[in-house]
Parts: sequence; C-alpha cells; structure tokens
Amino acid sequence: MVGVVGSSPIAPTNILPNITLPDGSVKSFPGPVTVAEVAQSIGAGLARAALAGKVDGRLVDTSHRIERDAALAIVTERDAEGLEILRHSTAHLLAQAVKELYPEAQVTIGPVIENGFYYDFAYKRPFTPEDLAAIEKRMAEIAKKDLPVQRREMPRDEAVQLFRDQGEAYKAEIIAAIPEKEAISLYGQGDWIDLCRGPHVPSTGKLKVFKLMRVAGAYWRGDSKNEMLQRIYGTAWAKKEDQDAYLKMLEEAEKRDHRRLGTQLDLFHMQGEAPGLVFWHPKGWALWQQVEQYMRRVYRDNGYQEVRGPQILDRSLWERTGHWENFRENMFTTSSENRDYALKPMNCPGHILIYNKGVRSYRDLPLRYGEFGSCHRNEPSGALHGLMRVRGFVQDDGHIFCTEEQILGECVAFTALLQRVYRDFGFEQVIYKVATRPAKRIGSDESWDKAEGALQEALRRSQVAFTLSPGEGAFYGPKIEYSLKDGIGRVWQCGTMQVDFSMPGRLGAEYVGEDNTRHTPVMLHRAIVGSMERFLGILIEHFAGAFPVWLAPEQVVVLNISEHQADYAVAVAGALREAGFRVVEDLRNEKISYKIREHSLQKLPYQLVVGDKEKQAGTVAVRTRGGEDLGAMGLDAFIARLRSEAKAR
Repeated sequence: MVGVVGSSPIAPTNILPNITLPDGSVKSFPGPVTVAEVAQSIGAGLARAALAGKVDGRLVDTSHRIERDAALAIVTERDAEGLEILRHSTAHLLAQAVKELYPEAQVTIGPVIENGFYYDFAYKRPFTPEDLAAIEKRMAEIAKKDLPVQRREMPRDEAVQLFRDQGEAYKAEIIAAIPEKEAISLYGQGDWIDLCRGPHVPSTGKLKVFKLMRVAGAYWRGDSKNEMLQRIYGTAWAKKEDQDAYLKMLEEAEKRDHRRLGTQLDLFHMQGEAPGLVFWHPKGWALWQQVEQYMRRVYRDNGYQEVRGPQILDRSLWERTGHWENFRENMFTTSSENRDYALKPMNCPGHILIYNKGVRSYRDLPLRYGEFGSCHRNEPSGALHGLMRVRGFVQDDGHIFCTEEQILGECVAFTALLQRVYRDFGFEQVIYKVATRPAKRIGSDESWDKAEGALQEALRRSQVAFTLSPGEGAFYGPKIEYSLKDGIGRVWQCGTMQVDFSMPGRLGAEYVGEDNTRHTPVMLHRAIVGSMERFLGILIEHFAGAFPVWLAPEQVVVLNISEHQADYAVAVAGALREAGFRVVEDLRNEKISYKIREHSLQKLPYQLVVGDKEKQAGTVAVRTRGGEDLGAMGLDAFIARLRSEAKAR
C-alpha cells in the first residue's frame, strides 16, 4: 500500500467514554472500549457486519480503542466507506498472494481506484494470464483462512530496516521519505505485513467477492525516467450480484467502445503520423456537424456572441496568465523571428483580449462570448485514449463577463440551459458537485464566500441535489462540475461553470461602473459538452452507434431490388435530400437481403426498399433499424414521419 504516517495512540485518561450513535442515542461504558465492542453491545448482527468505525468523523479499524466521549458510526458494506475499505483490503490480499507465489517479487504501492484497486510489483518476468488465475485462486484461499488483520506502529528507521531485511527496496524507499520522528503504521495478516494508513477489515474472511482484471505497465512513482513495474488491476464488491452487474457493464462497454465503432461505422481513425489527433471521415464529420450546429443554435438563442481567436499566441501573454510558468510542459511551443509562441491550450485569454478592444460599461454586462475553439495540449503518449484523451481538441467554450452581483443569475440560467441540452442528447441523469476553495488561492475570503454561495444557491434554485468537493476548486475560484450518466451507467464529467477572479485582472479587463470608476469584471468559464472529441466519443458509446434520427450521420438508405428500380430509387433519394435529410442510395447489383443486412450493421435509422410494386404505386417499403417492417408508405407520409422524429429528438 501507499506509505503513510500512522496516527499516534490516544493517551489514557480516567474519563469513562460515552458513545453517541448516529440515531442520537448514547451508550456508556465502564472504561476504554473498541469499535468492535460497541458494535457487539448493539447486536451480534452488527458486530458480524462491522468493517470499520467512524469516530468523530475519522475512519478507524474495529480494533480502535475509544478512550473519551465520542460520536461513533459503525461502517458496514452498505456504506460507501465500507466498500472502499473492502477494496483497500483486497489490494493487500493481492499483494500477500503474489508474495506467497512469487517470493522474489517486490511490492510497491496499491491504492483503491474507482470500482476496484491495483497493486504495482517489480518482478523479473511479465505476469501471464495463467499467473493471474493462480494469484486469484491463492487470494481466495487466504481469504477463506479468515486471518486476523492487525495494526501496529513502529519507528520510521526500524520500519525501513524491516523492509530492507525482507528485500523490499521500494517499500523501504517510501518509508525513508517520511519524516524521521513520525510513527509508521503497519498492517499484518498471517506472515505478511505491509505499510499502510488503513483502516482495514478485521479479518480476511470479510473479502469474498473479487476478481483480477488485467496487467499493465506503470513507471515507479509515475516517472518515465524510473523503472517499469507491473500493475495488476482488480475489482472487489460487497455482493456477488454487484460484481456480476459490473462485469456485464464492462462487457457491454467493450461492445460499445467508440474506437471499435469508429472503424465499423467509418466515422474516424487515428494513426502514428499524428499521435493524439483525429482524422474525421465523411460520416464522422457529419455527426460532428450535427453537434456543432446544434450548439451554435444554443449560443444564438441564449445571448452568446460567437467569436474566434487565433491558434498561436505570444509567450508574453502566457507569462501574464501564469500558464508559461505552471503549464508549459503541456503546451506545444514554436518560435519565429526570435519570438516564442505557444499553440493555445485554452481559449479564455483570447476572449479577454477581444473583450479589451473597447471601453465596456456596466450596462454591457453580462457579456457572453462563445467559441468552438481549437486547442492543443501535449498530453503524455501513455495517457492518450481514442477520442476520450487527445492532443488536439475543440471546446464549446463560453466566457461570461459580469459583475459579482450577476454571478447567481448567470449560473441559474446556465444550469437550466445545460439540462435542456443534455436531455436533447439523450442524457436524463446529471450529477452536480460544487468544488470549493483550495488552501492555496487568490482573492479575498469575502469574494470566495460570495462566489461559493452563488454557485450553491444556483443549484438550490434549480432544485437539484448536489455534493461539495472541499478544496477542489481552482486557485482563482470555485466551480460547479456537471457529470452525465450514460446508457450503461457510467459517469462522465463534461460541463463546468467556473468563477474566475484572477485572469481578467491579470490581462487588464475593466468596465466602467455606475460610480463612473473602473472595475474588474468577474469571468465565468462555462462549457456544456466540453471537448467535442470526447463528447462525440461519449455519444458513440451511449447510443452504441445507433444514433437517433436527428444525430445520425446518414438517416436513410434507399435500396433497389433490381436495376429496373434504380431510377426510382435515385428519385426517392433526391426528394429526401430536397426535404433536408441525409440520404444515401445503394444501387449495387447485389441481393436485397445482403444489402439489408449490410446496412443494418451500419445502424442507419431507416431503410427504404423499392421494387416494381413500390415504383408503380409511388411508395416505399419502410424498415426500421431494429428490423421492424412498417410496410408500404407514401413518400410524403414517410417524410412527415422522419421530420417529426428528428424534431422530437
């Protein structure tokens, strides 16, 4: 596990503890009491279910002794913290199994991650799928032994020597970096011991539902200059049905992988000559344009003025914004005539320069700019992932210049707008978080209070539940993060509303107030879809490539049964194009069953089959993407149906 400092024991006291439970009841004990003993006093069932405790808000082991009056909640598998502890402890189980099977392997770090855990190992050869199966089997054997998991503390230097004696050079290095006077917390089960902050389950028997997923490479301490380790990923759950549902979701996600569908549906590709950049094919670009033109209408209808800033800006600008100092390694740079430039990684400085061209009055505010701004960031090659993580991307970027008094109103309006947009794209569930002030920040506490209050009040007025992410705001201001849930339950953070007190002042933005003096505007950074590339990847996976009519790159294909209907098929396709639809015709000399099957794989919403009967009657035989035969239909009736469906989104 990741090495951390253990907490010091609580000094003994003669005060007998009174334990306040979550329901407000109080239990008194004649002396110091462990979390496990409190759970047992409440009931045997709770004692068996207890994984940890929460003492005055701090997570502790069930063996933790409470010496003073305290509030206590017993943590079980039903709690979010309980599931994290199960995963944390399963990572330890993994490390123990690896050491038992491969004693020469060295353990490094193994944290909890979303839906599971991983552990990094140094070993002389790559782990194989057969190794993973053997490790998982050994994990189950250790869990079945129900070994007690015990915590103890040790002076730092003694802990360093302990792990050096075991040949665990990486673990010793971690501990040696901890301040000398700090006590080190260790957790052991059976003959195996690890460095960890905890807490952990009381015994390995609590670990019943887990699976090892895959092996990947990982640099020691995340630095590419260091040696490559092997990272074993796993998942762990409280209940088997939860794990089964997760594995089924992963199976479905693999089928929906936007990279696979991008090839199958001929939407885009990526290749080595342009790492992290996208080659959009005609159908993929048609999909892009549906999203962009929709968002352009959203700009127009909601008071945004569309602007366009340059791609390359002088180094001096990025120095003034702070990017050259803090973000340079992620920027693509170039030079010309003894001047340094950077490809813009974001659009906001350019929008401020546009704002600055003219004298602004308080009457001009709020002033809303929008741009489909092309940005570039020098992402590490190992982090690139299809459309989800690229080096060149376009943002539906908007910036609102306003007064502090206008923050609330703008945030309320933006949240309502974002909800409508997400619904139109087929996303009904949105998750809201407010990221608040970090320890290192600029601006007065009064300004932070006002901004954080406005963001939270905006969500209250929008009648949505939200959570706080303390300390997760940017150094210049707090933000709302909007995450959507896709068709198989995955959560994607896309939208944001960010309050910026810093950059407008750094770049000299001002407006003349009612008092006839100059003031610095507040800048609201807002995005709905965020990166267009990433959002399109999400859409592809959300719909599994079967886009609704209004988004589909090709909405209708017209198929003739034989060459005798070719001219009629062309006429039908022409009429549909004239009506504004995206249509293709397939006039190939192939069996109609073959053509129907092929276009079904392309997931077009509608197939129109025309034979001699349809040609004579002036109709079309309509088939849906799902294979439903709607029978013969007049072309005008079909156009009305298609138009209604596209309008309804």
